Amino acid sequence: MKSSIHYRGYAVLASAHRMRDKAFSANLLLWRSDRELADSEYRFYALDYFSNEADAVAHSRRWARDWIDTRG
Repeated sequence: MKSSIHYRGYAVLASAHRMRDKAFSANLLLWRSDRELADSEYRFYALDYFSNEADAVAHSRRWARDWIDTRG
């Protein structure tokens, strides 16, 4: 499951990856939407782990908003 949104000048692609133990890791790809992907890409893996995919993606989205907000 992947979920793409735009927030304060960033494209946010939240995703979840199913682990061997059936937990889902919350992952995230961010990039400045006004620049080329390679020039402004930020990747975050295993931000936390969840028992279902929807919770993992929701956590990635929240984490992205917090990260963007603290960068100004």
